[in-house]
Amino acid sequence: MAGEQLNVLKALDQAKTQWYHFTAVVIAGMGFFTDAYDLFCISLVTRLLGRIYYTEAGSNEPGHLPANVSAAVNGVALCGTLAGQLFFGWLGDKLGRKSVYGFTLILMVLCSIASGLSFGHEAKGVIGTLCFFRFWLGFGVGGDYPLSATIMSEYANKKTRGTFIAAVFAMQGFGILFGTIVTIVVSSAFRNAFPAPPFFVDATSSIGPEADYVWRIIVMFGTIPAALTYYWRMKMPETARYTALITRNTKQATADMSRVLNKDITEEEEKVQLQVASGDTWGLFSRQFMSRHGLHLLATTSTWFLLDVAFYSQNLFQKDIFTKVGWIPPARTMSALEELYRIARAQALIALCGTVPGYWFTVAFIDIIGRFWIQLMGFAMMTIFMLAIAVPYDYLVKPGHHTGFVVLYGLTFFFANFGPNSTTFIVPAEIFPARLRSTCHGVSAAAGKAGAIIGAFGFLYASQDQKKPDKGYSAGIGMRNALFVLAGTNFLGLLFSLLVPESKGRSLEEISKENYDDDATITPAGV
Repeated sequence: MAGEQLNVLKALDQAKTQWYHFTAVVIAGMGFFTDAYDLFCISLVTRLLGRIYYTEAGSNEPGHLPANVSAAVNGVALCGTLAGQLFFGWLGDKLGRKSVYGFTLILMVLCSIASGLSFGHEAKGVIGTLCFFRFWLGFGVGGDYPLSATIMSEYANKKTRGTFIAAVFAMQGFGILFGTIVTIVVSSAFRNAFPAPPFFVDATSSIGPEADYVWRIIVMFGTIPAALTYYWRMKMPETARYTALITRNTKQATADMSRVLNKDITEEEEKVQLQVASGDTWGLFSRQFMSRHGLHLLATTSTWFLLDVAFYSQNLFQKDIFTKVGWIPPARTMSALEELYRIARAQALIALCGTVPGYWFTVAFIDIIGRFWIQLMGFAMMTIFMLAIAVPYDYLVKPGHHTGFVVLYGLTFFFANFGPNSTTFIVPAEIFPARLRSTCHGVSAAAGKAGAIIGAFGFLYASQDQKKPDKGYSAGIGMRNALFVLAGTNFLGLLFSLLVPESKGRSLEEISKENYDDDATITPAGV
């Protein structure tokens, strides 16, 4: 048996939706806005980096990043994110959510600025320092995952908890869209101020010295909204669940939440003492954890891993896919900034029509349909639409059939975000006990980023044409076969989703069986 739920936690669970909920969403959400901007803006400027630093004199084609450089530039931030998720997830349970929350934001802001100020004008210096700072940028971004999710889950009431956590994560969609808008505006401004001919007319003039400023401005711009929220992050009190259940300072938790909820909350001393006496002490690698939550950790890590293999493969290399279907003209027919503009415009359309709506459909329906069914539906639809692209791929890439490709591609993103890309973030913040919640979310998110790294590196090589690979690459299995692989990955995600428990409408203590006897378990929703 367990002690009765503390009054302060009961008050949080039963609180009506009020201003502090929306404040918490904005404060945590702006971190994710910046996370998405920082992680995905690099995919917009890699073509430009290739032109500036790797165009060879006398070549008939614009320069592009060599295979190893492209993989490093696209993937190094993901490696940093993985490390940050593990480290800050663990630290959030040891030192407190708020204690390290401000540090991750400072790290993101400083490293984003430093990335844009990468040293010199030669390829080796610029790419080397860019990769160095983007690793540490990713490290800060990684910390935001477990901390933001845990803070929002512990602040929210049980009725609309899923909606609020989903709203925090949905800011990713706006971050991706904002990145494309900034790129369109900056590239358009420089194109008008410094007109340049296409590459085939004048290779040198098609790039222009001003292009070096463009990518730096784009990379740094996302720091502005994040920096503005730092003060408010520092003003947030520590979550009541950390203070009451981990540090055992129920008096402080009650005082903090009385101020936040603007109501008097009192605790019965007997209930407090019973909660302290019945507190569990077992850790992540204990037999008790594996008995109660081992299956849940397998569910959250496997589904996030499989989702990110497919999601990041598509997201980081949209520009390459759009080129192959003819949506973006051949590089030599455009100037450097015109190519950047067209890539951003294409990605903005996908973000506006598929990515952003998908996130907010999750916000609207997560506490109605539930996490389990949204995740299952999302993986199923991603599998179907990926197959719908892969089977007639040779037909869809022919001139005149591109609209069908773009619609199917956009629907894949829609159901990724109205599906597992959102739910894999939400569920780990709800189903684990308070003292391991941030750690387990970090482990689950890190598994996802391992999948993202495989997607970012693997898809780049695997999608190469079997007969005519891009310069610097070996032959791959081809784009069509790579899409079949991604469809299979999505289907595996659907199968592992059967292990995910449903957490809709229940208190965090009930879901995680906080301080319950060892015979208490959570049944997966699919069983």
